[in-house]
Amino acid sequence: RLPWKPIIIAILSIGGSLVGLYEHESERQSERKHTKHRTLFLKKTLLILVAVFCVLLLLTGVVKGLMIVRTLGINTIATIAGASPPTDEYGHTNLLLLGQGDDDHDGKNLTDTIMIASIDPKETESIVLLSFPRDLYFLKTDKMGKGRLNSMYRDYKSYLQFQKGMEEEDAIKEALKELADEIGRNIDMEIHGTVKINFIGFVETIDLIDGVEIDVPYDIVDTEYPNKNYGYETFKINKGLRQLDGETALKYARSRHTTSDFGRSARQQQILSALAEKSKNMGIVRDPRKMASLGRTIMENTNTTMSLSQLIGLAQASKNIDRSRIITLQLSDRNGLYGSPMEPGGFLYTPPRDLFDGASVLLPVSIPEFPVTWKQIKTLVTLLVHQRSVYLAKPEFSVLNSTAKSGNARKIANELIKYGFGVTNISNSSSEDQVVSTISYREEKDATLAEFFGILLELEVSPLPDGLPPEEIGRLTIILGENFRYLPFQDLIPDAA
Repeated sequence: RLPWKPIIIAILSIGGSLVGLYEHESERQSERKHTKHRTLFLKKTLLILVAVFCVLLLLTGVVKGLMIVRTLGINTIATIAGASPPTDEYGHTNLLLLGQGDDDHDGKNLTDTIMIASIDPKETESIVLLSFPRDLYFLKTDKMGKGRLNSMYRDYKSYLQFQKGMEEEDAIKEALKELADEIGRNIDMEIHGTVKINFIGFVETIDLIDGVEIDVPYDIVDTEYPNKNYGYETFKINKGLRQLDGETALKYARSRHTTSDFGRSARQQQILSALAEKSKNMGIVRDPRKMASLGRTIMENTNTTMSLSQLIGLAQASKNIDRSRIITLQLSDRNGLYGSPMEPGGFLYTPPRDLFDGASVLLPVSIPEFPVTWKQIKTLVTLLVHQRSVYLAKPEFSVLNSTAKSGNARKIANELIKYGFGVTNISNSSSEDQVVSTISYREEKDATLAEFFGILLELEVSPLPDGLPPEEIGRLTIILGENFRYLPFQDLIPDAA
């Protein structure tokens, strides 16, 4: 039996030195281009050495999937080769995660998946995943012109490569960085790195762990799923618990003709969580053959702007996060306008096509309607990312109108739903008329939540009125009185200005 522990420690010790060498060479690359082949060799060697410890971070953006080698431990790995991950003022590390096509798929270099992962490894030990639809349109950017979100990486990379004369590898990295910076500017978030994987890497990774189990929420029959011959085929999967191999999981993640782009974003987040869970449970790092395959997959199909030492350090910092503390939301056009239902993340709308040369695009819903701003989405990020402990508590509301202006209960309920909170009841209050607007909690454990929303909505925290029937009582109960003045959340949170 081979003495694996000292062998692994020795390899990682060499890897730690190689990290330093690689990063040193990278800094001097512009001045010493003749070292490019040596730097590339170091990079590939490092990827093989550490891929097993950071691949799930790279591929899924959820570090819960990282499995620790029992005979060694992540602390030893981080001490040898890790570096503290970059963080913002809140202690969060924020990543942009992208999925794109490959040579065998229509739309190569278009990003089918666009997602922000905000990792809080200390205070809440949680991850927020926020998905952006590919048709989200940017009216202007600093460097990338205007256009749909899913084409911006491709177009800017081509510009850098063919008009500015950049080498392809440099153009890829610069385009990934600029896309993250542009999204960050619009949502007021510092994004520390970008990770991009293509379809081949996605399929091979899922096959490597013998598939994932998914609870399919509805039947899917997509007669226009793109095939490898630039035509169409039918993809069908029925509701219920299903075991998906790599190809089927890719179709499940990409299909959008039965549902919508927004349903697809939710399915992508579902697969990422399942991938992380399965990888942890099966202990992939103890299988040498699968580790080698994993290394090849990540080298050939993944690009990132982060250093390997940063990724290892992030894995170390985030090792205690589990699946129950992953918060997911998708931006969509289910905005409650024009009679449509309101759904969580409903901050977008479809403008007239003739304003965009016949193309179907999405823009942020703005208050007031013009000019178009990202203020509501910034407000969402402020709440969802910076106040994530509130979302982890999963509050639910009953909203009652006592003596406030008619329609205000529905307005507040829609705001709560749009920002991702649960509403179980909207009705008129059967209690005595009250002048002061209040929020009440049913159980003592929710007192802090009531205080938070009381401050946010300018409500007085008060005991439940006597005689209120059970069907009107929620976990948190809002009663709107005569003094209530409706304001959208964007006007209640100064940080989102």
